[in-house]
Amino acid sequence: MTISFDGRVAIVTGAGGGLGRAYALELARRGARVVVNDLGSARDGSGASDAAALVVEEIETAGGRAIANGADIADFAQAEEMAARAREQWGRVDILINNAGILRDKSFARMSMEDFRLVVEVHLIGSANCTKAVWEGMRERGYGRILMTGSSTGLYGNFGQANYGAAKMGLAGLARTLSLEGAKYGIRVNTIAPTAATRMTQDIFPPEMLAAFDPLNVVPAALFLVSDDAPTNAIVGAGAGVVQAAYVTLTPGVALAEGERTVEAVAANWPRIADRAGEIVPQSGAEQAILILETLRRG
Repeated sequence: MTISFDGRVAIVTGAGGGLGRAYALELARRGARVVVNDLGSARDGSGASDAAALVVEEIETAGGRAIANGADIADFAQAEEMAARAREQWGRVDILINNAGILRDKSFARMSMEDFRLVVEVHLIGSANCTKAVWEGMRERGYGRILMTGSSTGLYGNFGQANYGAAKMGLAGLARTLSLEGAKYGIRVNTIAPTAATRMTQDIFPPEMLAAFDPLNVVPAALFLVSDDAPTNAIVGAGAGVVQAAYVTLTPGVALAEGERTVEAVAANWPRIADRAGEIVPQSGAEQAILILETLRRG
């Protein structure tokens, strides 16, 4: 079965290079009309360039259809204008890939709060801005595919990336909540945690790893997650041709008896509390309360 995007309209943010460019090119090759968004800034968010226009030129040279957009996604008005431009050009937005981001890595002790705020604003608030700009139209049409770009740093932590990790874990929570809110409107929302050699990681990976982690190796997973038959509420890792599913789990826990609900009791029972036997993968936050009640019933 060939997965086609014929007739679909997609916005890809941060598509002037790296992963975003690879997504935009493949979406266009498979028939989508693509808004290529990129501010053209450096990795830390400074400066500007015509990166988006160059990707549009690539797409058009290959016979596809695309328009360039230089919106700063951290500005909601600009995100709205980007979505309005897509609707003006092609009538709607079917797919949104929130890929844009910046890095300002430092240990938390050395990080300024301005650097913390800016990274969260671009990754998390920027993705929320773009999603909000297309959300109502997707609800009205009963169709939408939205992909958030998370990270293993958000899921598992990484030294020197407190700002980035906070933003990326926030995106996973945003995606899971929107998947619930969008379900009855045909909107599916997922998160991808890519591992790829891009300008964001060029000085992190050793040279021998760069070829294996070509951004092209992430594209199949990302495009599956915005296809007609995509799942929803999934967190997917992808890199070097390996595709993984990540989960946030919850252990059954221990029911502390009345009169024994003390700090000391938690300490004494910690090995049992942390025991992963019987853990579940909640599909919504409400399942925590349900599991608590089940654990109380079992005593």
